[in-house]
Amino acid sequence: MRHFLSLSDAGGEGLRAILDAAHAMKAARAGRPHGAPDEAAPLAGRVLAAIFEKPSTRTRLSFEIAMRQLGGDTITLAAGDLQLGRGETIPDTARVMSRMVDCVMLRARRHADLEAFAAAASVPVVNGLTDRSHPCQAVADLMTVEERLGRPVFGTRWAWLGDGNNVAHSLIEAAGLMGFALRLGVPEGYDPDPAILAEARARGAAVELARDAFRAVEGADVVATDTWVSMGDDGAEARARAMRPFQVGPMLMAAARPTAIFLHCLPAHRGAEVVDDVIDGPQSAVWDEAENRIHGQKAILRWLFGAL
Repeated sequence: MRHFLSLSDAGGEGLRAILDAAHAMKAARAGRPHGAPDEAAPLAGRVLAAIFEKPSTRTRLSFEIAMRQLGGDTITLAAGDLQLGRGETIPDTARVMSRMVDCVMLRARRHADLEAFAAAASVPVVNGLTDRSHPCQAVADLMTVEERLGRPVFGTRWAWLGDGNNVAHSLIEAAGLMGFALRLGVPEGYDPDPAILAEARARGAAVELARDAFRAVEGADVVATDTWVSMGDDGAEARARAMRPFQVGPMLMAAARPTAIFLHCLPAHRGAEVVDDVIDGPQSAVWDEAENRIHGQKAILRWLFGAL
């Protein structure tokens, strides 16, 4: 049985298979209605339970549409609808749900809770975002860049601007698995988890930190950022002051390669981490990136069930 709690669960070979399948499934659906199932309907009869401890737009929509296109069904639940971690332990909830559904997607506040759920579950579990990582987003990011470049991401150079958060952690992991260089422009006090950095570097990942935004994006093929204040973060004003020099504007994008691609996992705070001229400009791939959550997650679900 497979879980997808981090990109490392798939490894480099599995991640490559997921990306190849995502590209192929997207191409095969060109012009079809979003709600129409794929011709093969590879997950017909399967049920996904999607649990959200945090609000969601893209993750909820993309998993529901992904399962519909794969021929399966989804039951979406807010954490408040369940006894999760309150009247019932997390492992007990996992054991019960494993008897009723075929797969569980959990968006959890704490990564440790996701791990506890997966350890007790007897069906595949997917990380829909935790405070540690966001692997489904990273798959969509990789897919989007490969679409724009027309080739695998191996050997490319990526820049990350802002907080060393959960999305940054998954990109650090991706750099080690897929062989691209990553330079993170982060202010003092907002570095990514040193253990995640060390693990990626042990795999041979070319990952480095920069305190200057222009240094971070110099020569980059991809420039990525995220909101400065994530759900549950404290000290919004202090964070905004620290992050201000890392705002992505036209001058900063000009320091990257002329063909550089701009990514943002959304929702975006326009005028904070990015300005309108960039997110709405010709280098922006954020709308493709959002759509590709569907195709990437379809491939992840197929991989979990051994259907790749």
